[in-house]
Amino acid sequence: MIEQQKELNENRLKQLARFAELLPDVLKAVRDQGAKTYRDRALDAKTKRLIAMAVAMGAGCRNCVLGQAMYALEYRATKEEILEVISVVVNMRGTTGVAESLRVIQLLDEVEG
Repeated sequence: MIEQQKELNENRLKQLARFAELLPDVLKAVRDQGAKTYRDRALDAKTKRLIAMAVAMGAGCRNCVLGQAMYALEYRATKEEILEVISVVVNMRGTTGVAESLRVIQLLDEVEG
């Protein structure tokens, strides 16, 4: 059975809601930090989300990759911008970058479809 990336992301969001129930103060602190980190400053929020996606791909964090890819799309990152980020990850990480990029490519196909 092929893992559907949109379904994995929906489950990620469901589990994050559960995390919020169990550890609300911890999640609030993380979200407060994220609000400060991802605001427009020298770099805009979209660029920062694309960078975060690249870092997540390098770390091999499935939930992080999905979350940051979805944020990048919400901030109107184009498919071309995301593919360019993937090319940088692949250049830096080699075959492990290719492996993680497949998840993002599939997610883009699912979102477009």
